[in-house]
Amino acid sequence: MTPPSRQALVPFVSVDHMMQLVHHVGIEPLLVELADAIEADFRRWPDFDKTPRVASHSDIGVIELMPTSDGQHYGFKYVNGHPGNMRQGLQTVTAFGVLADVATGYPLLLSEMTILTALRTAATSAMAARWLAPHDSRVMAMIGNGAQAEFQALAFKAICGIAEVRLYDIDPAATAKCVANLAGRGLRVVPCASAEEAILGAQIVTTCTADKQYATILSDNMVGAGVHLNAVGGDCPGKTELHRDILLRAGIFVEYPPQTRVEGEIQQLDPDHAVTELWQVIAGHVPGRTRADQVTLFDSVGFAIEDFSALRHIHKRLQGTGLFLDLDMIADPDDPRDLFGMLCRAAPRQDAA
Repeated sequence: MTPPSRQALVPFVSVDHMMQLVHHVGIEPLLVELADAIEADFRRWPDFDKTPRVASHSDIGVIELMPTSDGQHYGFKYVNGHPGNMRQGLQTVTAFGVLADVATGYPLLLSEMTILTALRTAATSAMAARWLAPHDSRVMAMIGNGAQAEFQALAFKAICGIAEVRLYDIDPAATAKCVANLAGRGLRVVPCASAEEAILGAQIVTTCTADKQYATILSDNMVGAGVHLNAVGGDCPGKTELHRDILLRAGIFVEYPPQTRVEGEIQQLDPDHAVTELWQVIAGHVPGRTRADQVTLFDSVGFAIEDFSALRHIHKRLQGTGLFLDLDMIADPDDPRDLFGMLCRAAPRQDAA
């Protein structure tokens, strides 16, 4: 049988490949690279197609498609969010993604994105804080110590200079896991018995909890002047983490308002409540933090451009590593009009009787 042509082969990055690539580059250097790649694409935000993700909601979770294109490349991510999965020993979030060439429509890369989403989410959080948090921030509270927590802590260390992370989770086992995983990584790690204890002395507060419900992880009296809030866990309709009164006194920065108003913390507010698009801050069109005592909020829900940036960076980073598997994904007949003939020629040969 004729082997597939080069045109037929698409690089596939498995979970094992992605883990090897992270160790090849180094987790903190890769987080910095991803933050820089995402920031560069935020600077050219108008170049991209933008649409809220296509979501299929159920009582127990959500499955979403997140597409975008800059006219040269097209990317999409398939991702789910099922908080109850953890009780079955399954991941809350799983994902895979595709990067394609707009000129031909041919895919250029198929990749796992469960690990890559954790990396890009943390990189985006720290990239936003680079523009919004107090410049002398050295302490971060991490409320919710699940699968995203270590990525967030290391991204803020590498990108924003955080030296201490204060941990709290309603499940002490999650905090213990996080403490163990962050040991020896250059951070002072402080496990705390409550959210109130965790935010003491913190200039940055990250909330990243999983339950699909309206929740009050932070009440208004817990958030002092000058704090930057990185709200990661509120990311679908009916799921929030911050008391509404916090939002009413914060400068709110978002990725894409039509999506964030449905999924983010600001779903609690009037549809015309003023927010600032983060790309406009990065592009220099509007200011970010304007006062030392200002409460800033990055209402992070995750947007397709961030995944596009991550896929494009991984595609570039793969060169020369061999950390992928070529998949025979594209039919490539000698005559593009003769797909049927290609199929027929692949039939098993029958020996004459």
